[in-house]
Amino acid sequence: MWVAISKVSKNDSSLNIEWSDGEKSSFNFMWLRDNCPTAHDKNSNHRMFNLLEVSENFHASEFKINLEGKLEIKWSEGNHTSYYDPKWLRENCYTLKNKQKYVSPYHLWNSSFQKDLGSINIEHNEIISTDKGLIKWLELLHQKGIAIVKNAPTEKESAFPVLNRISHTRETFFKTPFEVINIPKPNNSAYTALGLRNHIDLPWFENPPGYQFLHCLINDAKGGDSSVVDGFAVADYLRKNEKEIFETLVNVPLKFRDKDYTQESHRNFYAPAISLTKDDDFNDIRFSVATMDALDCHPDVMEKVYKAHHRFGNLIHDDKFVVKFRLEAGDIFCFNNRRLLHGRTEFDPNSGHRHLQGYYMDRDEIIGRLNFLKK
Repeated sequence: MWVAISKVSKNDSSLNIEWSDGEKSSFNFMWLRDNCPTAHDKNSNHRMFNLLEVSENFHASEFKINLEGKLEIKWSEGNHTSYYDPKWLRENCYTLKNKQKYVSPYHLWNSSFQKDLGSINIEHNEIISTDKGLIKWLELLHQKGIAIVKNAPTEKESAFPVLNRISHTRETFFKTPFEVINIPKPNNSAYTALGLRNHIDLPWFENPPGYQFLHCLINDAKGGDSSVVDGFAVADYLRKNEKEIFETLVNVPLKFRDKDYTQESHRNFYAPAISLTKDDDFNDIRFSVATMDALDCHPDVMEKVYKAHHRFGNLIHDDKFVVKFRLEAGDIFCFNNRRLLHGRTEFDPNSGHRHLQGYYMDRDEIIGRLNFLKK
C-alpha cells in the first residue's frame, strides 16, 4: 500500500513526518543528508558524499512537500537541495523499524525432523534450469540450514555448475574440491575411515566457511552414515532451560587450533561456542572437540567452562536433536557450517568404496544471492 507524507515539522536535530496512515517518523538531519539520492555514484552505488564536509550545526534551512509528493530539503551548508521519494523514506524509516518485533529467519528443528527429511530434497536439474528452483534451494539453506540436492552428476568436480548458480566457492589450503576419502597418513580425521563426532569445519579460522557442500560420488562401503544436528536448536534449548550453561557458552571463548603437518603454519583462534546477533538471535556455533586446544581460561571459570562444554557436547549427540541419513551417489549434502554440526559413523574401506568431494562457500554469498533474486 502506497503511503504519502501528510505533514512535516522540525526540531533541533530532525525532521518529523506524519504519514497518511497515521504513523509518525523522525529523520535526523545528518542521516537525511548522508542518504540523499545524489550522495551515491550511479554506477558503483558507493556513497561519494563526505559527511565530514559539513559542521555539527548542519540543519535543514527550508523544507516542504513538493508537487510530486517528494520531501524537498534545502540545507544550511553546501548550497544543496535534496529530494526524497516518500516510498524510499518509509521503507528505510528507522523509527518504525525499531518499533517492530524482530522475527528470526531461522526454522529450528530437532530429531522430529527425521520424518520430514524429504522436504529438504531438491532436484539438481531444477536448480540448474530455473530461478524458482535456485530460490527454493537458497531458502532451505538460509532458513533450515540444510538441503540435499538429488541426482547430481557423479563425475569428479561436477558440482561446480550447480554451485556457480549461487556464486564462487571459497578456497582453503585443502583445495577445491577437497577429497573426503580414506588415505594413508591423513592430515585430517575426515580423511580416515573412522567415525566423526558432530562438529563444524575449520573452527580455528577467524571466519570459518559459512556453508559446506559434500558431493557424494560413490558410497558403497558398509557404514559411513551421516548425522547432523541443528546447533541453533540446541542453543535455544539451553537458553530456555539451562541458563547458566548457555551464558557460559556465549561469554567465555574457547580456543581452537590447527597444526596440519602439510602446512608451514600453526593456526589458532579464540571464540565462544555460541555467538549472538545484535537482535539476540543466533549467529554462529563454533564447536569441534577434535580441534579444540588446551584451554587457558581463568582458573575461577575453568570448571564452569568444562561443565558447559561437556553439556553442549552431549546435547549435540543426543537423540532428541540428531538426524541421521545415508548419502547416495549423486547427492550433494549442503549445510550451514556455522549452524549445523555434522558427523558420520565409522565405515569399512574393505567393504566398498566411499568418495565425497567437498566445497566451501561464504555465508554472504548465499544470503546475497537470495536477496538479489527476491528483490
